[in-house]
Amino acid sequence: QVQLVESGGGLVQAGGSLRLSCAASGRTFSGYVMGWFRQAPGKAREFVTAVSWNGGRTIHSDSVKGRFTISRDIAKNTVYLQMNSLKPEDTAVYYCAASRAPRIATMQGDYDYWGQGTQVTVSS
Repeated sequence: QVQLVESGGGLVQAGGSLRLSCAASGRTFSGYVMGWFRQAPGKAREFVTAVSWNGGRTIHSDSVKGRFTISRDIAKNTVYLQMNSLKPEDTAVYYCAASRAPRIATMQGDYDYWGQGTQVTVSS
């Protein structure tokens, strides 16, 4: 079992930055693919970005490519999402997730554990 707790959400103006953190506890953190998803009001949850178990590979959705960066600190059992050049359309609840899949994953069904989410609001 892996427990995930997100933090770092808040209100920011368009063009600003935020860094989300996801602290993991429980089973070995290093063996999991870690991802971030988001859900805007009235919309389905969508994939944002993910990082491989060793941090060597990342993948991003087209909507955040070049603006968001995912990273992980295995020693701290924490994964980060650095969000720059934020836009109002980035407003959503952001969820951290962990996957036991053997390779980096983008589908929600590939993820086994989820955090409770943290709200990010970008004002125009």
